[in-house]
Amino acid sequence: MSAADRIFIENVKDILANGVWDTDSKVRPKWEDGTPAHTIKRFCIVNRYNLAEEFPIITLRRTFFKTTIKELLWIWQKKSNNIADLDAHIWDSWADENGSIGKAYGYQLGIKHHYPEGDFDQVDRVLFDLKNNPASRRIITNIYNHHDLSEMGLYPCAYSVTFNVSGNRLNAILNQRSQDMLAANNWNVCQYAVLVHMMAQVSGLEAGELVHVIADAHIYDRHVPIIERLIEKESFDAPKFIIDKSIKNFYAFTPDSFSLENYRYNNDEVKFPVAI
Repeated sequence: MSAADRIFIENVKDILANGVWDTDSKVRPKWEDGTPAHTIKRFCIVNRYNLAEEFPIITLRRTFFKTTIKELLWIWQKKSNNIADLDAHIWDSWADENGSIGKAYGYQLGIKHHYPEGDFDQVDRVLFDLKNNPASRRIITNIYNHHDLSEMGLYPCAYSVTFNVSGNRLNAILNQRSQDMLAANNWNVCQYAVLVHMMAQVSGLEAGELVHVIADAHIYDRHVPIIERLIEKESFDAPKFIIDKSIKNFYAFTPDSFSLENYRYNNDEVKFPVAI
């Protein structure tokens, strides 16, 4: 069993056993048929993944690794807010008639800010500091911009990353306000694990820990029986993460720069509705 499988199972068992239902509250998300999508949740789950030991992908079911990377690069490398730049359909429900998700995600990372050293957007500022000031305790990105929330197709879920160098290892804390445990938990974990590997490699560092802080970790009502079946499935050891070691420029990475060796996962198809 991979460490990611173990952590996921522990999380969802904790939510189901000790969580709080919001069935008496008015909720924003709805199912496709218009029914309110209620959840059972736990407040503030914190998970630690040692990226030096293994890549944190679950094997209980397939996580679409290449697609997670496409979205990651769309946000962090292209800094785009238009689905025309994304080779996937995961954002279609939140895009307007022009394909824009508004001033969200990549848009925020691409805004330039003025510093004593010059003008940088948030991604380039991280890259600059990791190379020139790795001892800094200020290497942080934040896309939860209150000024622009009204113009976002969806408020950012994973909104802030704190990068921290300890010795020769790059660690990161991913802060997430809300997490659909079935649909998105391992998706986000895999994405930000890859991001730490990318940032580390181009900065002459090694990948260390990814700490994932989830403020509202929840399971939707229609997902509960699916989750209960999922965690009883066969699991496997974690695969080996492969990254193109020749790349030294963050913007030179492509989806083909990464692969997983011996990624075994349970082949039973897991279908589930997504709350919007």
